[in-house]
Amino acid sequence: MVDFSYNDLEGPIPDSEFFLLSTPTAFSNNKNMCGPVRGFQPCNAELSGSTVRKKNHKLWIILGASSSVVILLIVVLLRKSILSRRRTKCASVRIAGLNSRNVFSVLNYDGKVVYEDIIKATEGFDDKYCIGEGGSGRVYRALLLIGHALAIKKIKSSEGDEIEQITASFINEIRLLTAIRHRNIVKFYGFCSSGPHKLLVYDLVERGSLASTLNDGGEAAQLDWRRRAEIVRDIARALCYMHNDCTPPVIHRDISSRNILLNTEYKAFLSDFGISRILKPDSSNWTAVAGTYGYIAPELAYTMSLTEKCDVYSFGVLALEVIIGKHPSELGLSLNCPQSEQSVELGDLLDARLPPPADQITVNEVKAIVKQARSCIDVDPNRRPTMREVSQALLEN
Repeated sequence: MVDFSYNDLEGPIPDSEFFLLSTPTAFSNNKNMCGPVRGFQPCNAELSGSTVRKKNHKLWIILGASSSVVILLIVVLLRKSILSRRRTKCASVRIAGLNSRNVFSVLNYDGKVVYEDIIKATEGFDDKYCIGEGGSGRVYRALLLIGHALAIKKIKSSEGDEIEQITASFINEIRLLTAIRHRNIVKFYGFCSSGPHKLLVYDLVERGSLASTLNDGGEAAQLDWRRRAEIVRDIARALCYMHNDCTPPVIHRDISSRNILLNTEYKAFLSDFGISRILKPDSSNWTAVAGTYGYIAPELAYTMSLTEKCDVYSFGVLALEVIIGKHPSELGLSLNCPQSEQSVELGDLLDARLPPPADQITVNEVKAIVKQARSCIDVDPNRRPTMREVSQALLEN
């Protein structure tokens, strides 16, 4: 299976079995594509054979180039693995691929040097560089000498049982973020556990959290309906990847607007994997109730059994929050009773800070989000859809 989405491709999709068996999402977010794949318009019959061959050739070039890149990355990763075994000192931060001008370069930095650069860039973690704070620590903005901006999560110092919990969360996030990669999951560069500080190093996502954007009247007004729909689709894609393309599946456990980050183009990234869990096969996956109040699936209170449907519920609450502009409970919606008992018109759900959707395409997108969100927060987890079903339904609108 190959994903050709987000490649600015245009023209006819090749008429061969390999392409015909691909899902429509494999070609999403390209330019004016056509062909016999489900969800696309038939191509113009007058299109010349030479043009068809040219467009087909472009797709095959990308397929070949992708294979070459995969081989290159495997070689690089093997080399990095061998080198890392030779280093006996504490590995502070190891940062790869910071050169944004060449995404295929892999740059290795001495951990001690990078650590010192971070200390200098934040002036010893001065408050003026702090851009956020959570239960486990504070986040700082660090502009390194090479010109790349990073987000540094500095884990707070604690004692007793609390330090054990924070250390477990620190290790858990490292373990998960070094194992998963997705364009809608915050990019993780490395960590430091040397000296007095425990640090997690991420790519800086400039606009900060979705929660802060929705809470700011001016910022929220810039978040139009098309952008909001795309944010919901971004998070659905990330969760679909975690639940279906990771083996075993990864459950985030803390989907909330505080843990969704937006860049300057309002692209959404899922962050904060401190309490995430990998589902163990052939296990009941018991868990203590954890997460952000108002987003936690109700069944966790009495079953304590963790499944993908817990994330689905949290996603449904988040999706409604994006449309409403605030948490659904602030609108008087009950999240713990059958949705069939609540008759709420679409117009009553829309964020009043924005004018209603103007065109039919946007109206359909918003309706699809509300429909999927309400099915996701069903009190019966067995009736909730999977994130794959949600993601596909949202991409069809």
